[in-house]
Amino acid sequence: MTPHPRRRRRGDDRREQIIDEALKTFADNGYRGTSLAEIADRCGLSQPGLLHYFPNKAALLAAVLDYRDRLDYDRLGFDQRLRGKDALIRLAQLVDHNMHVPGLVRLFTVLTSEAVTADHPAHEWALDRYRKLQVHLAGALEAGIADGSIRRDIDPAAVARQVFAMMDGLQLQWLVDPDTVDMATLFRAYIDELIAYIT
Repeated sequence: MTPHPRRRRRGDDRREQIIDEALKTFADNGYRGTSLAEIADRCGLSQPGLLHYFPNKAALLAAVLDYRDRLDYDRLGFDQRLRGKDALIRLAQLVDHNMHVPGLVRLFTVLTSEAVTADHPAHEWALDRYRKLQVHLAGALEAGIADGSIRRDIDPAAVARQVFAMMDGLQLQWLVDPDTVDMATLFRAYIDELIAYIT
């Protein structure tokens, strides 16, 4: 039997609340340092009540990461075919946006750092995410080579890795010292120099 639309909406709202509180808690404490009881308490639920929506902590983490990725992929324009320098400019815009959502950046940095161990529940997510991002950016650079807007002697895969290394490194420095690290300005300057070099 299908739930009544109002009850289903309440259930969806509760799931969103749980994901939002879990995102904040994982960002503050990491995956291993967060308990389901703490998230349930922040949502005004019992732990069994939370488990009604998510069967375990790994399932909740997967929902949080899926939510975060949807936000980034929408901003990165994965639904569009960006070519050449346009893809690099889009990344600079994303970094600028990230300065306004420190909780999401902290979540990404904390979980990615934890996920270097193969037994971490986010390990496959982190591996898959980096591979997708690199393929996407390398493909955009290859399209630029094909249309003549990007030099033919660059290695698109290597450039893509370097761009994400710079992006993540600046995010980490900004989280540690936000008063002196202007990651958006620094990353945009890097992208401008890179565009000048490869075009």
